[in-house]
Formats: sequence, structure tokens, C-alpha cells
Amino acid sequence: MTQTDKKPVRVAILDLYDGIANEGMRGFREILERYKVKNNLDLTYEVFDVRRKVEVPGTDFDIYINSGGPGSPIDSEGSEWEKKYFQLIDKLEDHNLSNTSQKKYGFFVCHSFQLMCRKYQLGDINMRRSASFGVLPVNKTHAAANEPVFEGLDDPFYAVDSRLWQVINPNEKKFTDLGMQLLAIEKERPHVDLPRAMMAIRYSDYFFATQFHPEADAVGVKSLLLKEEKKQEVVSEHGLDKYNEMVERLDDPDKITLTQNTMIPNFLDQAVLSLQEI
Repeated sequence: MTQTDKKPVRVAILDLYDGIANEGMRGFREILERYKVKNNLDLTYEVFDVRRKVEVPGTDFDIYINSGGPGSPIDSEGSEWEKKYFQLIDKLEDHNLSNTSQKKYGFFVCHSFQLMCRKYQLGDINMRRSASFGVLPVNKTHAAANEPVFEGLDDPFYAVDSRLWQVINPNEKKFTDLGMQLLAIEKERPHVDLPRAMMAIRYSDYFFATQFHPEADAVGVKSLLLKEEKKQEVVSEHGLDKYNEMVERLDDPDKITLTQNTMIPNFLDQAVLSLQEI
């Protein structure tokens, strides 16, 4: 199939970083550019500054990628940007519940994951005792056995975790009532008597979310880890040996490089294949 035989793919990237410098937006762009070339697609994307400029896309895109971001996922409740953001989510969900064959796909990362968990009341949201940052193992749940987004990843797999807030204590009744699935949880910490955070959720056939950063790449994370401030943050939380191990993991192609090359491309495969079949 040539590019002219394929339907154009329009992607909206919803930037929730509120103007704060980050590596995430570059990661999303690079994944989309690689995917476009690899699959010979007429794929275009547009970035919307949701929090700082209150920019929200319409429902005329095929795929919606929602970024992470700084700050509390609770304090924004009732703000203008969040009202508009959730109005968009409601419209996309209504569209997907309709009889239309062309569904809208959404991927949510970290801050947007936490916002969606609050929207659906899927668990408790609180601030961690200290920030989590680094290349850390993530465990799949039994529900993830046939999850196509995880295809090609081991259990545990490795991902970049960067958050001060967390969603814990899954509300099992809500998950059941809404038909949602908890697919991954934070690594086990036998020496710490604290609940493990939820790390990946399938909200529907079309919406998928992670509390970690599958868009992160080794280059960007290494540049952060080598900064003295970030190094001290990791060492105080995990110790020097664990910090050195994280730096070494960045050079391992089976760690976050594999996650970056697998998860969002798998998600895009689902969305793009659905679009081309219409």
C-alpha cells in the first residue's frame, strides 16, 4: 500500500506542561516522526498548550496524545483549562459510544493519567513522601496478559518514572462498573510498607494511560540524571548504587529504549489500523 492509498492520520498532542521545560514533548514528536516514516504515512500532528494558553483541540483529530506535567492533579479542579479539557474528553467518549465506525483514540501520560483517574474516581490521589525519578521496573497485572500495547515487553519492563504525585488504592468497584482494567503497578518494595501506585490503565478499547513516561528516551533521561540536583534527588531516595544502576540501564537497549520503541508505536498500530480499515 502506497502513501496515497492510505488515509491521512491527524494527531493532536495536548501539552499539559504549563510552559515548564521538559523532555516529554520532544519524545512524542520523535516517536510520531519515526512512526510516520517507518509506515509511509501521511501523518500530521498539532500541539495544543492546554494549561498555559487554554488551547483545546476539536474532535476532528484521529488520535489524542496527552502529556505529563508539573504540579497537583487536584488543585486544577474547576479551572477554566480543566473544564475545557474534560469537555473534550466527554465529547470523545460520546463519539466512541455512537454508531460511527471511525473511533477516536487517546493516550494519557502521568499528569493526564492522574487527571483521568480523578475524573473516573479510580483511586486515591496524594503526594508522595518524596519525588520518584529514575529508570525503574514496572510490573504487569494478570489483566495485561493479552494487552496489545504491552506486546514485546517483559514482566517486569523498565520505564522512566518522574512524579511527585501518585494514584494508589484502586477502587475495584469503579473499575468493574466502568469496564476498565488496571494493567500495571509500581515495583514491589518489600522494605517499604506503602501501597504500590497504579501504573497503567486501559479505560476503554480506545483510551490507554500510563503513570510513567513511555515517550522518554535514554538521551533525555541521561542529561537529567547527570545534573547534580537530579543526581542528589535520586541518591537521597534510592542510594548511590541504585543511581549508578539507573545510569547503566540507560545504555541497555532492553530497558527504556525498548519501552519507547514499543508502547506508543503499539498503540498507534491499533489506532492507525482501525482508521485504515474504515
